[in-house]
Amino acid sequence: MSVLDHPVVLEPAKARALLKAMADPLRLQVLEALGGGERCVCELTSELGLAQSKLSFHLKVLREAGLIEARDEGRWVYYSLRTDAIEQLRGWLGELASRCAQPATPCY
Repeated sequence: MSVLDHPVVLEPAKARALLKAMADPLRLQVLEALGGGERCVCELTSELGLAQSKLSFHLKVLREAGLIEARDEGRWVYYSLRTDAIEQLRGWLGELASRCAQPATPCY
C-alpha cells in the first residue's frame, strides 16, 4: 500500500527542506545511486567519482534532511534511502498537482 492510498501529511516547511536538500546536482546523483540499493561510502566515491570529503559533506546534508539513513557495520558505514521520506514527498507533490488542476475563481 502506498502513501497515496493513505497520505501522510507533510508540512510545507518539511517539503521545502527535502526539496532544498535534493536541489544540488551531486546530492541528486547520490540519491539516484542509492535508489539502486544500499551502498558504502567507498562504493559511492567510486561510482560517482567524488572525493570522500566532498561526498561526506553531501551525505551529511541528505541525512540531516531525513532523505537517507546510515548503518554502521564494523569499519564501514552503509547508506540507504529513507523510502518513507520519498513517499511523503511524493504524496505532497501529488496533492499539490491535484490542487493545480482546479479552475481559478474569478475576481469580481
